[in-house]
Amino acid sequence: MEASERSRLTAAGIGAAALGAVLAWRRATRYDLEGRVALVTGGSRGLGLVLARELARRGARVAICARDASELDRAVTDLETRDAEVHAVPCDLADPEQIRAMVASVERRFGRVDVLVNNAGIIQVGPVDTMREEDFARAMDVHFWAPLRTIEAVLPGMLARGEGRIVNISSIGGRISVPHLLPYGASKFALTGLSRGLRAELAPRGIRVTTVYPGLLRTGSQLNARFKGRNQSEYAWFLLMGSIPGLTVAAPRAARQVVRAIERGRPEVVLGLPWRAAVLAHDLAPSTAARMLALMDRLLPRPDGGIGDDEVAGHESESPLTASWVTALSRRAAARNNEVPGNGGSR
Repeated sequence: MEASERSRLTAAGIGAAALGAVLAWRRATRYDLEGRVALVTGGSRGLGLVLARELARRGARVAICARDASELDRAVTDLETRDAEVHAVPCDLADPEQIRAMVASVERRFGRVDVLVNNAGIIQVGPVDTMREEDFARAMDVHFWAPLRTIEAVLPGMLARGEGRIVNISSIGGRISVPHLLPYGASKFALTGLSRGLRAELAPRGIRVTTVYPGLLRTGSQLNARFKGRNQSEYAWFLLMGSIPGLTVAAPRAARQVVRAIERGRPEVVLGLPWRAAVLAHDLAPSTAARMLALMDRLLPRPDGGIGDDEVAGHESESPLTASWVTALSRRAAARNNEVPGNGGSR
C-alpha cells in the first residue's frame, strides 16, 4: 500500500473517530425530556399548541396557559387524544398575580417546572402613524414583562435543582425590525436582549436559555393578528407572505427544531433557511439591509384611509383575495392548530 493511500485511510479513520466522539458526546449531554414537566405559555393554539404536542410526544408532562378558557378546553382535548398528560390554567399574562398563581398551580399538579417555553405573543400590524403608546405597552407586556415574570416564578426551583431549560420565542423581528410591525419588533428586541443576558448568567448554574427566532410560520395565527390602517390590504400582504411555500416553515417542523434545541441546550436557533440568510445579510451589510427595508415600506399600504388607529382582527379583514386558493396552506394550518377566530393576537 502506498504511503499516500495509507495517509488517506488514516485521515478517514481519524475523521470517523472524531465524528463518533462528537455524536457520543451529544447523546450523553442531551437533555432527556422523558418525564420532565414543560410549561408552554400561549399553548392553546398556533405554535404553542404544536410545541406542546411535540414535547408530549417526547415524553414530557405538559402544562399550558392562555386567556381563553374555551380555547384551552379544545387544546386539552387535542393533547389528550395524543395520550399527553396535560394541565391547563387560564391566565392573563399581563397580570403579575395571575402569572404567579398559574405557576403555583402547575407546581401543585406536577411538582416542578423543568422546561419553560415563553411562547405567548400578540401581533399588531399597521404603519407607525396608526400605532399609539398603548400598542407598544401591550406588546411589551406580552413579549417582555410576561416572560420575565414567568421566569422569575420558575427560576427558584430550577436554581435549587441545579438544572432547567428556558426557551424564549422571540422572532426574526427581534433581529430585524420590519416595517408595519413596530410594536412587535421593538418588544421582541427587548426579549432578545433579556434572553441573551440570562443565558450568560444562568449557564454556569446549570440552566440553559435558548432564544428562538421564527421567520414566517404556517400556524394560522394571521386570523387572530390585529390590523390597523387599511386593514384589508395589511391583512392581505401579511397573510400572503405567510402562505408561500419555501418562505414559510410548517408549524410541526418548527416545533421539532425548537425541541431539538431544548435537548441540546443550544443558545439560539433561527427557523427557516431564508431567514437565516436574511439575518446574516443584515448583520454583514446593515446599510444595504436598511435600504431594502425602506423599499419594502414603500410597497406596503399607505397610512391614510382605512380604519385609522382603530383595530380589528385578521378574520374581520377578509377580502376575495385572502379567501381564495392562494391562502389555502394558512387556512389549513389554522384549522389544525386551533386558530379559530378568538380574542386575538396569540402566535
